[in-house]
Amino acid sequence: MEGTNPVNKKLAATLSGGAVLALTLSGCGSGDNGNEKLDAWAKQVCDAVQPQAKKIEAANAAIQKETSDNSKPADVKKTDAQAFQDMSQAYKAIGTAVQQAGAPNVDNGAKKQQDAVKELNGISASYASLKKQVDDLDTKDQAKFADGLKGIATALNKLSQSGNDALKTLEEGDVGKAMAKQPSCKSASAPATATAG
Repeated sequence: MEGTNPVNKKLAATLSGGAVLALTLSGCGSGDNGNEKLDAWAKQVCDAVQPQAKKIEAANAAIQKETSDNSKPADVKKTDAQAFQDMSQAYKAIGTAVQQAGAPNVDNGAKKQQDAVKELNGISASYASLKKQVDDLDTKDQAKFADGLKGIATALNKLSQSGNDALKTLEEGDVGKAMAKQPSCKSASAPATATAG
């Protein structure tokens, strides 16, 4: 088992750092200029994001748990595949929520919204691709399995470092302030900073 665990721990560490891109949707700051339309938009998005954020967090926790003990490759494979599938679905759902909410009532709102949707769908597709890679791992050959996990950890690292620019842009200024006021956004972001120990 020794061949797998360090790599798998690396996978968990990478994941805990990068899997919660959507949770930047918590925004920060206080008060805005009383933009009721924007507040309604923020509430709609935050309410939709909250259950997906919990799904991402649960997937994250499952991978953490699977790597904290001497898990069998088959169990690691099953857990990781399910986690990536859950994350893919969650990001897709967040993208749909931002799409359905329409453009926020701010300058360039439509462009910011579309860029964010495109990015969220891209993240969803990336996790779907990682799930497929995990599905294809050979658990019978320990060395091959460890190599495969290494490749997935590398891809995951790239994914966690790229990608959330459009989300940040969407949340700038008044949008972020409106979102910060929403209880569902606050609770979605609170536990998202787990680290692999």
